Amino acid sequence: QKQNGTSVGGYQQDSAFQSFTWCPLCSGLRKGLVDPFTPCINCIPATGFDLPSFAGVHLYSEFVNHDEEATLVASMDKLPWKPSQSGRNKQDYGPKVNFKRKKVKWEAFTGLPKSSEFLFQRMKALEILQDFNPVEQCHLEYVPERGSSINMHFDDTWIWGDRLVTLNLLSDTVLAFTHPKVACARIDVRLPRRSLIVVQGYARYDWQHGIQRDTITARRIALTLRELGPEFCGNGPHTGIGNQLLDIALSFSGCPLP
Repeated sequence: QKQNGTSVGGYQQDSAFQSFTWCPLCSGLRKGLVDPFTPCINCIPATGFDLPSFAGVHLYSEFVNHDEEATLVASMDKLPWKPSQSGRNKQDYGPKVNFKRKKVKWEAFTGLPKSSEFLFQRMKALEILQDFNPVEQCHLEYVPERGSSINMHFDDTWIWGDRLVTLNLLSDTVLAFTHPKVACARIDVRLPRRSLIVVQGYARYDWQHGIQRDTITARRIALTLRELGPEFCGNGPHTGIGNQLLDIALSFSGCPLP
């Protein structure tokens, strides 16, 4: 059920929230729900609006071209999609993790899919991702007919590391952020079709993120890659497990988890 508010560009603006739009040109914020790809005018840091720091969002438009997008989606659609929560379907490539008990199993993990190997190589050309080594790849399919969405949440910090990397396929959408200590404020990050977003730092650890139902106007697939956290690399206590997971992941010979 939609909440009261006004619709801006097909996106329901909730009157209960003070909305801010993140600017991909300067990483500042603008008040209201506006087109972020217009020239930078009146953008200021989140702290200038008396909000906690929102540093750590990076957006790369047209990270893949139309043909590459079509090839990626075709490779996904050749394999079964599993029903997930809130009207989503999913495909998982990665270890099976029990976040509450802090247990990880990898017997069924056969690696990331061959179709994404070129993405891994292309990410290495970005300074921010030169040392990014993904160990999990998750595909989430959203469609308006099922009212697909994902509730505001923090990604796990026990096994997953600093950078959350998502390739947005098939349609534009909006990634919303809220802060648990700031009532009635939301930051909207517009994700163009075929764009790549990296979320780290304050935006990753202090702000929750989610996808509202009203932002899904056509089929959308999020291809998300996650790296290992400090307990599983470097001098962490589970580095041995982390090395095994990376060897499997970067073989790029995987099938989705059953």
